[in-house]
Amino acid sequence: MKRVVVIGGGFAGAYIARRLEKYFSVTLIDTKDYFEFTPGILRTIVHPKHMKKIQVLHKHYLSQTKFVHGEVKEFTTKEVILGKKKIPYDYLFVCSGSRYNMPIKEKNIILPNRGDTLRKAHGAVLAARNILIVGGGVVGVELAAEIVDFFPEKEVLLLHGKNVLLERCPVKAQDYVENYLKKRKVEIMYNQRMEKQDGNLLFTDAGRKIHAELCFLCTGIVPNTDFFQKHFSSSLNDKKQIKVEHTLQMKGQKTIFVVGDLNDICEEKTAQSAEKQAFVAVQNIFALEKGEKLYSYHTLPKVMVISLGRFDGILIYKNLTLTGILPALLKGVVEWKTMIHYRFRGIFP
Repeated sequence: MKRVVVIGGGFAGAYIARRLEKYFSVTLIDTKDYFEFTPGILRTIVHPKHMKKIQVLHKHYLSQTKFVHGEVKEFTTKEVILGKKKIPYDYLFVCSGSRYNMPIKEKNIILPNRGDTLRKAHGAVLAARNILIVGGGVVGVELAAEIVDFFPEKEVLLLHGKNVLLERCPVKAQDYVENYLKKRKVEIMYNQRMEKQDGNLLFTDAGRKIHAELCFLCTGIVPNTDFFQKHFSSSLNDKKQIKVEHTLQMKGQKTIFVVGDLNDICEEKTAQSAEKQAFVAVQNIFALEKGEKLYSYHTLPKVMVISLGRFDGILIYKNLTLTGILPALLKGVVEWKTMIHYRFRGIFP
């Protein structure tokens, strides 16, 4: 059997490994030993037990895949390198995702990268009287909503560098979010960015001084592409994304596919998009094996669901914007359905 290596066990990597393990000798490399429903991780900061609902060990849903727990430092056209360990491959799928970049290193600043990180911050949230959230995109808005929904007594400040929240969303969604947060006494500071910090004092580029016992940094997402630097630096664009063909193959590399957040496909980097790309990448490895024409990945409108606490939310699809309890319930159903697929090996969409 030909050897397939998958780097990253998120939505794209987990999907690819599970789809291919019956037909190839698959090795999954991940920095964590579990799959995580990332759209649900923010709930863990206010409800730590939610973690059990959104995580499942890789070994639980993969029956024939070899799992390697570690971080890839570099790779070539023939092998992946983790320290002294070298793993050869015939096909490589890079699905290492993205992360929040921290320009300031302080113990009271938290990056919402993983559920475990947020779960461990639960105590800090309980203790903090005032909390600053930097970034008014989907993650920042959802996090603010979670905190004021569960802890209405907390003083929450939301710092955003633009003049509206959710700037890539319809006006109806922007207005709804702003009204939701303001009704719950969230102070929103527009057109300002965090510039520096001194203990619990943070300073914006507009000269404002903010006292915050806890800060969540929800801006500055960067692709996890550091391990491309040594041998494939020319494949990175100015955003550190990997340049790919419409087939999701890395430019100039027939047997290397780059899937999800870290490629330069112009679309919202969501779990849904990652899975759609993974589907095409899987079809293309079979096409390569059969000597057939490869499939192209086309960006299409997708449903976006933004949760606002437990009982409110926004659903966006093309020109439709739906608000209220229905989107919140829908997001819960999607989470439940996804985890069912991973908890029971025989069930797979």
